[in-house]
Amino acid sequence: MDARFLGIAELAQPPSVAVVVDVMRAYTVAAWAFARGAEKIVLAESLEEALALKARHPDWVALKDGARAPGFDAVNSPGLLRSACLSGRTVVQKTTAGTVGALAVKEASLVLCAGFVVAEATALLLRARGCDEVTFVVTGEDGRAEEDLACAQYIARRTGEPATDAAGFLRRAGASRAAAELAQGLRDGAHPDDVALCLELDRFPFAMVAAQEDSLMVLRRVDPPAPPGPAPSA
Repeated sequence: MDARFLGIAELAQPPSVAVVVDVMRAYTVAAWAFARGAEKIVLAESLEEALALKARHPDWVALKDGARAPGFDAVNSPGLLRSACLSGRTVVQKTTAGTVGALAVKEASLVLCAGFVVAEATALLLRARGCDEVTFVVTGEDGRAEEDLACAQYIARRTGEPATDAAGFLRRAGASRAAAELAQGLRDGAHPDDVALCLELDRFPFAMVAAQEDSLMVLRRVDPPAPPGPAPSA
């Protein structure tokens, strides 16, 4: 597989296949939302759009980066979201980097959103769909976020080499600036368990695919095909 690793600002044209990576914390949170029963996640372009969607659909759950704010139901923290009951609900998500990255590649034929918690499922889906050229969008820190780059490189390697070990990639992510800031309580709307939850490899068995539905970019969970088992003995 031919893999490119680009920041959002480096996306000169829509790629054919894109994997948008935000480990800490947008797509870890999205995965937890699906695990807690969410039907779909609408990726909002702005806080104003998120609030407008919430106003039109009062039963939707709106979440954002940072501290709690009027009109929003939750914040972008897996530790704070993991106990929520979201069965059948629609979540509206607006974050600083993750949702921006997905919207930047909305014209791609296939858009996956990922973190370590869905890494294997993402690799399985890429493999199953025969994706030969994939652009990994490293969303954090203008494309320099070590946790996002490590996760993107791991998924890319795992797609072609299923025996790839994750330990070194997880160490890089755990030593990242984002991990340090979360651990030190320097980011609003965080939970003490956020770093550990973001580094929980393959916590969930599904991938997450974003596509345009009407005028919205909507993220849904997708179960990848099971990996082939060992060949039967003669």
